[in-house]
Amino acid sequence: MGDFFIQHWRDGVEILILAVLAYGGYQFFRATRGARILTGLLMLLLGLALVSQLLELEVINWLLQRISVFLAIALVVLFQPELRRVLAELGSHNIFSLNRPDPESLDVLLESMQQLSARRCGALFALKRGIDLKLFAETGVSVDAKLSPELITTIFHPKTALHDGGAIIDQGRITSAGCVFPVSQKEIRDRAIGLRHRAAMGVTEETDAIALIVSEESGALSLAYRGKLEHDLEPEELRNRLNELLTFGTPRLEPLEEESTRELGPI
Repeated sequence: MGDFFIQHWRDGVEILILAVLAYGGYQFFRATRGARILTGLLMLLLGLALVSQLLELEVINWLLQRISVFLAIALVVLFQPELRRVLAELGSHNIFSLNRPDPESLDVLLESMQQLSARRCGALFALKRGIDLKLFAETGVSVDAKLSPELITTIFHPKTALHDGGAIIDQGRITSAGCVFPVSQKEIRDRAIGLRHRAAMGVTEETDAIALIVSEESGALSLAYRGKLEHDLEPEELRNRLNELLTFGTPRLEPLEEESTRELGPI
C-alpha cells in the first residue's frame, strides 16, 4: 500500500487539481449565455464521435480530429468576455489591491443613497478597486471632489446634466460623474430591473468594481458585483454586504433568473 502511494501520489494530485479547475469553470460559466451554446456543441460532438466509432465512419472521424484546433479558437471567442473578467480578477485580487474607501466616506455614501431613495432620485455609483476605470471616466465629466451629501444630491438631481450617468468613486472621492457604463446583455426576468441596474451589472462584468444603485422608480437600493445583482436591499443589509465585499472580496450574490425577453423595466 505504501509503495503504491509513493508511486502514484502525483496522479492523485493531478486528478485533484483537474477536478478543482473543472468545478471552478463550471461554477463560473454555468450562468452565462455561452454555456448553453457550449453544452449544445459538446452534445453534438460527442454524439458524432460515438456514432462514427460505432459505425466506423472514417471520414467523420478524420473531420472530428482536424477541427479540434478550430474548436478551441471558437471557444476562446465565445467566452471572450468571461475569460477577460477572470484574468482581470486574478490580477486585481485583494492580495494585490488594497484600494477601498475609508469608513467615513462609506457612511457618507450610504446615508446619501438613503436620502436619494426617499426622494426617488435615481443614482448609480461605481467603487473603483484594483482595475482602473479611466476608460469609463473619460465618458463623463471630471469632478475630483471629496464625497459629501450635498455634492451627491446635486449630481443626481433630476434636472442636472449629470444625473443620468454613473459616478466613479476612488478612495473617498468622486473622480467623475455622468459616466457611461456598458449595459449588461443578460436577459433578466425581473421587470423592475432597468437600465441603471443593467449598467451596474455591465461595469462589474468587465471590471472588479462594486456598483451601487438607487432606483428612480421605487427608491430600492441594490448592489452589483462580478456581473451579479442583489436587488432591493435594506440599508443595513447593503452596508453589511458592502463591508463584506470590501473586506474579503468574496460575494454571496446569486444571479437573477433569466428568460428570453428583451423588454426593460423602469430606470
